[in-house]
Amino acid sequence: MKEKIITVIGSLNFDIIFKQQRLAVIGETYSADNMTITAGGKGANQAVQCAKLGAPTYLVGSVGRDVLGDQLLQDLADYGVNTDYVTRVDATTGVGVVNALEDGALMSTISKGANYAMTTERIDEIESLLKRSSIVILQLEIPIEVVEYCIHKAHDLGCFVILNAAPAAAISVDALAKVNCLVVNEPEATFYCGELIDDLESALKCGRELYEKTGELLIITLGKIGSVLFDAASHVHVKATEVEAIETTGAGDSYIGAFACQLLDGKEIAAAAGYATRAAAITVTKIGGQPAMPTLRELEMPVPNETGHMV
Repeated sequence: MKEKIITVIGSLNFDIIFKQQRLAVIGETYSADNMTITAGGKGANQAVQCAKLGAPTYLVGSVGRDVLGDQLLQDLADYGVNTDYVTRVDATTGVGVVNALEDGALMSTISKGANYAMTTERIDEIESLLKRSSIVILQLEIPIEVVEYCIHKAHDLGCFVILNAAPAAAISVDALAKVNCLVVNEPEATFYCGELIDDLESALKCGRELYEKTGELLIITLGKIGSVLFDAASHVHVKATEVEAIETTGAGDSYIGAFACQLLDGKEIAAAAGYATRAAAITVTKIGGQPAMPTLRELEMPVPNETGHMV
């Protein structure tokens, strides 16, 4: 029997975030303005945002038998994420290095580590959890064959499946067809469409083509432009909340977590996207990924550094 539970299956990383004016060139040693060390990984981030907004949230993943894994599990527990299904394995905990530039742009490099210890057998072991879960969220920072297997299994068990196809990677048409909601950003949409997506017009063209490969709903997030939602009948452009961005780490994960929480509460798709847009806007006004993600109380208050309004 389905319960109001969100299960996130994905990565857990220890993120090292360098705030800097620019990237170093080859052969150069460049001094960053400052450094932040925080818990991360798309799976963990999305689970944290769900939990911070009050949703019963389970995370399925792997960490190493090391001090980094200890810290990640403690942080998740502090946020209220259930980690009973996070296993300890004989591999190093995943690590991500994020270069956050002055203009808010960022680049990330990750070490897969324990995240790639996930197997299809592990998905079979959590079948009882999937049977209870209303929503399952996946990303592509664990082995693609595990993601595809989980999509099929979760779909067959009646879960609403959200796939954040990040980082972009080839995925089978059969698996995509069983995804209820596919979420991609501009570079990921460019990968799947084969054409540059850099404005609303190109996103609309790509979105209609990409939607034909998916299940019920496609979302393309466009940063300052907002996001575009596609279903079988039409599309909706949700404008961004205009803020002065300090750092964009975790903004996309905040969007997905908040969106899933709204769906869990029975909200309409467009309203859920507007709420998620606001959550992401709050996240970028602070530093640090998970700590920057808003709580329910914060979402009821004015957005810090807001310079406009969402339409």
